[in-house]
Amino acid sequence: MPIVHVEIVVRSDMESCFDASRDIGLHTKTVWKHTREQAIAGVTSGLIGCGETVTFEATHFGIQQRLTSKIVEFDRPYRFVDQMQKGAFAYLRHTHDFIEHPEGTLMKDTLEFHSPYGIIGKCFNFVVLERYMTKFLADRSRCLKEQIESGLWRRS
Repeated sequence: MPIVHVEIVVRSDMESCFDASRDIGLHTKTVWKHTREQAIAGVTSGLIGCGETVTFEATHFGIQQRLTSKIVEFDRPYRFVDQMQKGAFAYLRHTHDFIEHPEGTLMKDTLEFHSPYGIIGKCFNFVVLERYMTKFLADRSRCLKEQIESGLWRRS
């Protein structure tokens, strides 16, 4: 099973980083624009919490897709985990960790996934999807960092 790791240091406190990372409105602003990602069901704005779900609709690889995730672990401000309930993957689990750092907060994303379709899915993971998901998460982390550090996102 592919596992993607992305880390970034944000010059802000852990609570702000934790809350910004689970802000549904901010999520849609910090992903690739060409995916046209939007929250369409469950929690569609504000902060998502333990046990809550969100369904995102987005276009990846030219195909419009829906993915429903549920927050299955929640330990503010250290960690939360969302896990796919419905979507294109056979399995997807995204762990968000927040660790004190001398310059602010180290945000760590760990994404575990595997595709359906047996050996074809495994080949797609290896050839395309691991790099795609790494770039997707890294770009989102950079945008999230910019929003938090610039003051464009404020905890309510």
